[in-house]
Amino acid sequence: MAMHLYKTFIPSTRNGTVDSQHHCGKGRTARGIITASHREGGHKHLYRKIDFRRKEKDIYGRIVTIEYDHNRNAYICLIHYGDGEKRYILHPRRAIIEDTIVSGTEVPIKMGNALPLSAV
Repeated sequence: MAMHLYKTFIPSTRNGTVDSQHHCGKGRTARGIITASHREGGHKHLYRKIDFRRKEKDIYGRIVTIEYDHNRNAYICLIHYGDGEKRYILHPRRAIIEDTIVSGTEVPIKMGNALPLSAV
């Protein structure tokens, strides 16, 4: 175990020593492994499934809410489609509530719409 000698800037530290063993804290051992049972877990978050494929073809959807997703550090939108289905997508830039989006091959090129690469 190493000893650390103080430099004597003031009289109270003259001839003083201290152990320089590193204490990690937070319920961990000297190797850094968590051993305390009260240090695990965390706040529960609702995991929202994102529709990356946008399978609803040629059905218009309306943006209902814009939410912050804690699991992705990103904003997501809840979409209500015309057939009654509800899905989350990643929030397109400059999209606001009540905007309409659609995915398909013959849709206009607009922020929020999804087209296959062959149609672009």
